[in-house]
Amino acid sequence: DVIVIGGGPAGMMAAGKAGEAGARVLLVEKNDRLGRKLLLTGEGRCNITHAEFDNNELVKSLGKKGKFLFSSLNAFNPENVMEFFSDLGVATKIEKGGKVFPVSDNALDVLQALEKNLKKNAVEVMTCANVLGFETEEANNEKKIKGVQLIDRIIYADKFILATGGKSYPATGSTGDGYVWARAFGHKIIIPQPSLVPLKIEEDWAKELQGVSLKNVKISLMQDDESVVCVSRGDLIFTHFGVSGPVILNLSRTLAELEKKDDQFFLSIDLKPEIDRRELDASIQKDFARNINKDIANYLPELVPQKMAKIILRLAEISGEKKINTITKKDRLRMINLLKDMRLTVIGNTGFAQAMVTKGGVNLKEVNPKNMQSKIVPNLFLTGEVLDLDGPTGGYNLQIAWSTGYVAGIGCVNS
Repeated sequence: DVIVIGGGPAGMMAAGKAGEAGARVLLVEKNDRLGRKLLLTGEGRCNITHAEFDNNELVKSLGKKGKFLFSSLNAFNPENVMEFFSDLGVATKIEKGGKVFPVSDNALDVLQALEKNLKKNAVEVMTCANVLGFETEEANNEKKIKGVQLIDRIIYADKFILATGGKSYPATGSTGDGYVWARAFGHKIIIPQPSLVPLKIEEDWAKELQGVSLKNVKISLMQDDESVVCVSRGDLIFTHFGVSGPVILNLSRTLAELEKKDDQFFLSIDLKPEIDRRELDASIQKDFARNINKDIANYLPELVPQKMAKIILRLAEISGEKKINTITKKDRLRMINLLKDMRLTVIGNTGFAQAMVTKGGVNLKEVNPKNMQSKIVPNLFLTGEVLDLDGPTGGYNLQIAWSTGYVAGIGCVNS
């Protein structure tokens, strides 16, 4: 009755629900096992959803296109996701910031629960199955899919669910095949871009900070060195190519929406976001009064990590051996300026290989949000990352996969 192409989170959810609704379901996966990308999520812990139980707020977090998810969230929201996995033997916990993880902190438990659900609902699974294309026909000016072309056979079905994912982490099999097929069916594809991806930085000194982590800093994304596009707070880590960490990944999502060829973007890091410049200056002056004979290089690490302190002194052109009682007002203000506004020049990102999700995909206007049915090919349903819908870090993207997979699985049987 139904063939699901793609054995990721959305595909497994869709196949399980279609099977539960009474359909004979085949799940086709090109890898030698299901859920390879799922095992990588949350650094192997699997951040299965976000504990936001107000659908309006959750949709708001997804941005302009989030409204598309309303119908599927009404059918299957974060609370339902937690109940679903609990019923399959995976207890969950809510961590800081609303992130939901399995109590075991093991993504494999989540995958095995989904596989258990497929077995319970009599879903046939075919791995190592490369889909080469589809057999289609046209009748009454309407295109219809007849079968899936594999290397050695064509398998026919009534309904088809495309759950092939995007282009992020291509090593796991997400190579953008779904976009090619959807376009061939007549769908418009919004250009796929890497999202939730580390950023490359121009300044060489940033690379010297490789491995340095900063907790709860405030970062302003700036366009052309003057206008603030957005502001975000969170954890950051310096890498050999630039910066990463949750706050950077979320800013990369905004950057993907804005970036044009001639635009220049900067990151302004506020290392002391809890106090303003005047308060910081007053606090430092008090510290200086208590430590007048101390070298400035021995004081600054009390405010920031040691490696960062060295960079700040270098950029402020202050010798680390300078005694605090010889620090001028001009020196102090240059130092404060760097603590409140350390600028980094963005020169790109690390691409799909390190992107957590894909921004772009099948135009949402061409998909029925109530059941994920294509408005162009009536026996085709589209779900998960193949759609032009993505969210920030913190479980939102898996929630999109669960919700759209859930309604696609039921919708394809009921349509």
